[in-house]
Amino acid sequence: MRAARVVLGVEVRKRFDVVGFDPRGVGTSAPVECLSDEELDAFVALDGTPDTAGERLALEEGARRFAEGCRRRSGRLLPHLGTVNVARDLDLLRQALGERRLTYLGKSYGTLLGAVYAKLFPGRVRAMVLDGALDPGRSRVRLGAEQAAGFERALRAYAEDCLAVGGCPFRSRTVDGALEEVSGLLRRTDARPLRGDGRREVTQAVAVLGLLGPLYDRALWPELGEALRRAFKGDGALLLRNADQLTGRHHDGTYSNETEANLAVNCADGGHPRRPATYGRAAAAAAARERAPRFGAYLVWSSLPCAYWPHPAALGPLKVEGSAPILVVGTERDPVTPYAWARKLAGALGSGVLLRYGGDGHTAYGGGSRCVDEVVEGYLVAGVVPEDGAVCPGIG
Repeated sequence: MRAARVVLGVEVRKRFDVVGFDPRGVGTSAPVECLSDEELDAFVALDGTPDTAGERLALEEGARRFAEGCRRRSGRLLPHLGTVNVARDLDLLRQALGERRLTYLGKSYGTLLGAVYAKLFPGRVRAMVLDGALDPGRSRVRLGAEQAAGFERALRAYAEDCLAVGGCPFRSRTVDGALEEVSGLLRRTDARPLRGDGRREVTQAVAVLGLLGPLYDRALWPELGEALRRAFKGDGALLLRNADQLTGRHHDGTYSNETEANLAVNCADGGHPRRPATYGRAAAAAAARERAPRFGAYLVWSSLPCAYWPHPAALGPLKVEGSAPILVVGTERDPVTPYAWARKLAGALGSGVLLRYGGDGHTAYGGGSRCVDEVVEGYLVAGVVPEDGAVCPGIG
């Protein structure tokens, strides 16, 4: 597995045969399909922060078309999607490899998969690292609101760093002033999209996606600065490129099934309101100035297709008992999976052990912290379980 050299340390690669797989509905494992490439372009560009009745109706219709497209194009597959079924697939992989117990590393969504596996098969866990934890006890609406707050903190951290180091795209010399410039940019794209690549414009929704992508990783902050610098001058091409990377759009206009699979799996797992009005109220609350004024409404509304999902929820409450110790790694300023989720997941696992990394970015292992890497690899290779609540300092 070529990606193992990037994801895993030398000692881990020496100790284990590394196996990765596309979960059902993803990539080459019978990928779920919902819309044509042209329809996905239109779906991604939809106004995701509706502030008029007409915009809200358009968003609701777009979400309904997405769910209906999944049913029409992948109807036989949809009832069999979801994390519970993927966890069962994972155990079949374990059996096929002749392993008595599983050693597992899961990041981001992979933390939910690992936790569900431990719930279903607690006695088959040898070691499990869950890095960048999802909180399975929260609805997607609440997850979206809390993610938005995390991205707001990351944007503030970027502005603080940029103003301290220099070379910023902002006219203001204060953090609050810089953030208000970003808000102004988003308001302008809501009224009048920016120039994109000559064929597509940069709507407000695309601009939001173009900001979110580089906030995943501190190493991408220079790209965010250049994208903002150009966008303030009316050129949205770099924001569009960032958005394409986040949604899985290729240069030739085709898409991977990343956007469709993410929504389909989340919708299959459930925990979604069925009334659009519920999303509207939650979006308004999330977008309050003291919470997430730039990202709150968009990230809450983004799960609206699940309101029209044709199948019931497949993921029940999560409580794990009888497993070997499971290491949960949480990053203090993770914009995608807030640190509080790591605390919550570790508590739900029964045998969960929490490692806190005091840094930025989404997930910690392999991100440059020698402390985190040594703890994770010592646990995976030799079974050395750290003290619950251990802390690794941030870097950079």
